[in-house]
Amino acid sequence: EPLVVDGFESFEYSQYYPTHFHVAVGSNSHFFYAFTDAELRRKGRMTLKQEEKRMKLEKELGRPDPKSIEKEMAHLVRLAIGDMKRVALYSDDHPAYPRAFRRLKGVETSHHVTSSTDPRTPRNPLFPVNLLDLLIRHSGANHKRETIAFSKRRQSAAERLAILQVWRNFIKPFSERYNSESPAQRLGLFDRKLRVDEILAKRLFATRTRLPRRLKQYYNRTIETRCIPKNRRHELKYAY
Repeated sequence: EPLVVDGFESFEYSQYYPTHFHVAVGSNSHFFYAFTDAELRRKGRMTLKQEEKRMKLEKELGRPDPKSIEKEMAHLVRLAIGDMKRVALYSDDHPAYPRAFRRLKGVETSHHVTSSTDPRTPRNPLFPVNLLDLLIRHSGANHKRETIAFSKRRQSAAERLAILQVWRNFIKPFSERYNSESPAQRLGLFDRKLRVDEILAKRLFATRTRLPRRLKQYYNRTIETRCIPKNRRHELKYAY
């Protein structure tokens, strides 16, 4: 099915460390296929004191890659499509997205653009990803505006998003109003919605499961927040 892709902005540790999460959703099923993250530089209106602090932090800790959105959007699509050689993509008019899709060597892409200012109704081609963005901000206090529950690490925000991904795909109905099938049912992956105890019934081991590189990074907790001196990693040997 076609993929609808977008990114939503949040932050880690403080507002001097904004981050961008990119998400890919099935156009027909609303299945939440994949996500990636990118560091951003703080932008927007700032006081002189805030600009000086940003300059000081960047001098001490380095500056995020200015092409991070472009690179991570390409990574997102590659993660979502696997070995497929052709994909239709729907997105808004973000200038980095066409450059990102050109990075997909060996993949034939058909890119359809919808203005981000168009009404966000179910008739909008971007409705599946707009709805997911709404669910993410509604379900996670760490992504709400002006929150004190923000994530201290981008790694932890990714872990929370992974839990929401499972819930959205296998537990939550496609439509709450009609208590319809889950996105996984609409794809034919299951014949019913799953319960939490079914999802947690069997322990999975990273050494026995084929994981893409990015998912291995999330599992091993190697996504670092640059302002934290010691980023704790997942090194518990019995977990493997």
